[in-house]
Amino acid sequence: MDRSQPSSGPLAGIRVLDLTRILAGPHCTMMLGDMGAEVIKVEQPGKGDDTRSWGPPFAGGESAYFLGVNRNKRSLTLDLKAARGQEILAKLARGADVLVENFKPGTLQKMGLDDEWLRANAPRLVHCAISGYGSTGPKGGRPGYDFMLQAECGLMSITGESAGDPMKLGVAIVDLCTGMYAAATILAALTARGRDGGGQRVEVCLYDTGVSLLANVAANHLVSGEAPGRYGNGHPNVVPYRTYPTRDGRIALAVGNDAQFQTFARLVGHPEWSEDPRFRRNQDRVVNRDEMDRLVSIALRRQDSARWSADFDAAGIPCTSIRSVPEALNDPHTIARDMVVTTHHGSAGELKLLGIPFRFSATPASIRCAPPMLGEHTDEILREELRLTDSDISQLRESGVI
Repeated sequence: MDRSQPSSGPLAGIRVLDLTRILAGPHCTMMLGDMGAEVIKVEQPGKGDDTRSWGPPFAGGESAYFLGVNRNKRSLTLDLKAARGQEILAKLARGADVLVENFKPGTLQKMGLDDEWLRANAPRLVHCAISGYGSTGPKGGRPGYDFMLQAECGLMSITGESAGDPMKLGVAIVDLCTGMYAAATILAALTARGRDGGGQRVEVCLYDTGVSLLANVAANHLVSGEAPGRYGNGHPNVVPYRTYPTRDGRIALAVGNDAQFQTFARLVGHPEWSEDPRFRRNQDRVVNRDEMDRLVSIALRRQDSARWSADFDAAGIPCTSIRSVPEALNDPHTIARDMVVTTHHGSAGELKLLGIPFRFSATPASIRCAPPMLGEHTDEILREELRLTDSDISQLRESGVI
């Protein structure tokens, strides 16, 4: 962490020991770091987080994937299979507020940091375990991967065109949401610690996240007993609500209620739709989805996307063009909201990253340092946190522990 930029965020003073890799865990600990926590990322000597090699593209020898979820952290290399490495880990755990790991269930216990040890030596520690399937149930202990979980939890079955193949989302949504659930759970446990004085073990897993993301689709099935289908860009409960062709392209349109539909029908030259018993109410439009979508598509093909967007926007009807990632990242609103920022990286130089998506009026979140190079802060952490001498550190390096 750049000591010249002290944290003023809401988690200033909170120390996080990050034993995670790939995406869900690092996304969680990055969020905590953005909120002001001091994060020590423990990595395997000589290799580090798997995602350091997940490219191209690369910047300064680091993959863009790794750079995207590891800012506001210091990197310590440590062989956790070595007895000396486990001893150092235990000392770091004693001084931490939060420990986050995504090992296979039972791995941390094999290192000597079981629940009994934690209660005796780090009673205020919040231990967050992230896994594929959790520690219980028929699949408990199995490793999990975002793509597999999108398939297994039903998310792919509801994504894609009705006559097409099931599709995954373009980003690892199960991993990302698991990371957010983990961060929220950790914050709740820290709040409980402030009230009750003790830490606790908390658990999140990809499987539970994937099932929870079914949200209203799951609710529909649980109420009706009917298997959900795929609606492409459509909505299972609202019509018209999808992408539609225009004279020069496509727009995304969301008519959210019956009052909006009356205005929409008038703007597209078909006020009679709002009196048609097939379309008068949203529930009628859902039942007659195919005919409604067909008529809307015909009507919208009469004008260009920009004209429709302007008319609908003026009338308060949600509508937008379908933009590329570069267009979205270069949008004036993206820039105004600081959702693309520039920091300085040790080997990559000036580095652009996504910004912080949450705001605090009194305790601002901040990006205080770029994603670390492998082992960049090893000596610093061992000197400052464990009071090791240069000779101690040299011996550890020679023996391959760091």
